[in-house]
Amino acid sequence: MFKRILVAVDGSETANRGLKTAIGLAREQEALLQVLHVIDERVPALNPEVGVYVDDMIRLLREGGKKILATADAQVAKAGVRSQSVSVETMGLPVADVVVEQAKKFRADLIVLGTHGRRGMSRLVMGSDAEGVVRQSTVPVLLVKAPAAEPKAKSKSK
Repeated sequence: MFKRILVAVDGSETANRGLKTAIGLAREQEALLQVLHVIDERVPALNPEVGVYVDDMIRLLREGGKKILATADAQVAKAGVRSQSVSVETMGLPVADVVVEQAKKFRADLIVLGTHGRRGMSRLVMGSDAEGVVRQSTVPVLLVKAPAAEPKAKSKSK
């Protein structure tokens, strides 16, 4: 059913859950998997505390991105899934736009994303890359949620 699957990774636990799901699907479907990491250069550029260190921050983002992709590539290879990885840098486009554009270039049948499942104010303030991808994508998008937080045990008072 799916022959070309794109999965976005950022090194987070939730993205790693999405990667594991995408690997499983790619193996079952004998699909080609593209692992995508997006470097958003706006983050350091828009942060006034960074100041003259913008170039250093972007260099660190690139180095971190290479490590994230290397870790993901190792997981994919261990599973025996055909894959390719790509890192895309953006300064002006939202990450969601980059993911959708890359899915078009790759001719993906499916996009897999880990999502933090934010609600309320945190979603309004931080936005949702996953929601942006869902709204724009012309192919199915599989959202893999973060694990539910364990309820805190109530302390017993004596």
